[in-house]
Amino acid sequence: MFVTDPALTLLLILLIGIAVGLLMYRYAGSRWLTQFTSTRRGYLTSALVGVAGSFTGYHLATIAAAGGTGIALIAAAIGAALLVWAWRTIRF
Repeated sequence: MFVTDPALTLLLILLIGIAVGLLMYRYAGSRWLTQFTSTRRGYLTSALVGVAGSFTGYHLATIAAAGGTGIALIAAAIGAALLVWAWRTIRF
């Protein structure tokens, strides 16, 4: 997969991050913060953390020159999942 349009790449990174964040929130169970917040806020926060992880994973793969846009988008999904997982397991 070769994406040359930066707007399309941005849209894909956003969609990957939101999807991973929402899926992790839905299927990974509740975390400590949900006892203080409403369900909507939890979904929104998970989606935003997923987007941050997606950007991180994508740019780390791009910096490492990991083999093109397709690999970088896979790295975006992995980065989003790892960051959401780490965010959910942190205990204060």
